[in-house]
Amino acid sequence: MVAPFPFSAIVGQDEMKEALLLCAIEPSLGGVLVFGDRGTGKSTAIRGLAALLPEIEVREDCPYNSARTEPDPTARKPKPQFTKVRMPVVDLPLSATEDRVCGALDLERALVSGEKAFQPGLIAKAHRGFLYIDEVNLLEDHLVDLLLDVAASGENIVEREGLSVRHPAKFVLVGSGNPEEGELRPQLLDRFGLSVDVRSPDHVDDRVAVIRRREAYERNPDEFVADYQDADEAICNSIIAARKRVKRAKISDHVLKFCATLCMRLGVDGLRGELTLVRAATAHAALHGRASVKKDDVMAIAAQALRHRLRRDPLDDAGSSVRVERALSDVTGQQVGHA
Repeated sequence: MVAPFPFSAIVGQDEMKEALLLCAIEPSLGGVLVFGDRGTGKSTAIRGLAALLPEIEVREDCPYNSARTEPDPTARKPKPQFTKVRMPVVDLPLSATEDRVCGALDLERALVSGEKAFQPGLIAKAHRGFLYIDEVNLLEDHLVDLLLDVAASGENIVEREGLSVRHPAKFVLVGSGNPEEGELRPQLLDRFGLSVDVRSPDHVDDRVAVIRRREAYERNPDEFVADYQDADEAICNSIIAARKRVKRAKISDHVLKFCATLCMRLGVDGLRGELTLVRAATAHAALHGRASVKKDDVMAIAAQALRHRLRRDPLDDAGSSVRVERALSDVTGQQVGHA
């Protein structure tokens, strides 16, 4: 099996990489929505990040990737054995049916032995890992809605054909697509935690670096991965340390009021914007070695957390990122970005 392209070897795309790191630190963020050009390293970054993260301990032969502290949905072994595996990355194709995604009756076992059994779906395979949907804007709305509900609750419940199955389903949902090919409904956009825009490199040196690294990887994957092993281990260690910090991180009322004021200034509906802003800022502070959240952390991730939650304004042709920068300038009284 060929090792994935190293996360640390990806050229540029800093915003996308940071968003993925924040979700790896704080999975409750709700996943990442990546819009932009094809061939910009979206799936490469996800697989590279999953490969550098610590292996997870699972029950042997368990299709749900059950952890030691979770009940065994299969109930096959009174004293199950455990093994360590790489964090799963599951691709969800656009042609997938609801049964394939959620799971359904195992027809083969039903026909052969007359036994009514459950066949787990893609959601079960993605538990404790990443679920990646390319061209998410072309996926049927009811499937996206279903996935987002499961990702938010952390549990998949299937009631069909006389089956009643409930199993844990905690994963980082990552969706990518090209906005020119279709848009997600605002209700669905709001359910993703972070949103980033990616573009092809606009500097010749960056493009040359991408070509050289990709060619070197394809010629000798093992040697190329070994060259970046130390850099990937450093990222892994920073994530492990940040996960510990985020549990004891402190955030003052002053920073909370700043988050609420910013969301009100932008007219963000509901409170999901504030909650995501606080969680992302906390993960950002933890990633940078701090146990307390500052306004700078909020400002650093405000665009990622809020740009996809803004209402459309027909009288304002500025992009959503520019609107967030304007609001930050208004709230802080200082120039932010291109505002």
